[in-house]
Amino acid sequence: MIFHGFVQAGGGSTRFGTDKALVRLEGKTMLQRTGELLASVCHDVTIVAAAGKYADAPWPVIADRWPGQGPLGGILTALHRLRETDSADKDRDAERGPCSFALILSCDMPFLTKEFLRFLKDRALSSEAAIIVPEASRRLEPLCACWCSASTAAIQTAFDAGGRKVTEAMKHVSMEVLDEAAWKRFDTDGRLFWNINTLADYEEARRVFEERAGEAGKREGQAPPLQ
Repeated sequence: MIFHGFVQAGGGSTRFGTDKALVRLEGKTMLQRTGELLASVCHDVTIVAAAGKYADAPWPVIADRWPGQGPLGGILTALHRLRETDSADKDRDAERGPCSFALILSCDMPFLTKEFLRFLKDRALSSEAAIIVPEASRRLEPLCACWCSASTAAIQTAFDAGGRKVTEAMKHVSMEVLDEAAWKRFDTDGRLFWNINTLADYEEARRVFEERAGEAGKREGQAPPLQ
């Protein structure tokens, strides 16, 4: 099964005050961090953003077909691109099922891990649902989910009817919801799905990463000498 990674970077960052995809954590922009994370588990990576943005990114950028219409427009843009890859995927992978998968991530979730994304992919492979989505604090996480290309038509119909809330549109297709019992082992400090919305959030994320780096340095300093 071939998975295509999509970074959602089309938001206006209005609460943040500047483009949060370009702020840096541990020397890398959030856009770069998310793209590299997807590249480690997916066949390829594509960025969904406003037209003309991120021209220097190391991955292709496709323009959000419905700019200003919220995350659902960006998700639909990714799903339509996914549908375009279906025939090529079937040629590469004769044993695959009837649909391709998009692993869609928001660019502002700094604590996601490769291990969790591999788990999410494995659940998608064994699921009959069109969307495999985690749930945290009784809220779905559609911008950290696997979306089957077969969901495109139903999501488009909901969008065309005026729906803009992602979680409402998702009700029109089959879902497998992963509750805390399924993913908690990947979340050592309760931040797996935490995202950056404000400058205060960004400063908190920087503090956490600096604290982690300090703790790692202490552990290395305490390591016994090699014999």
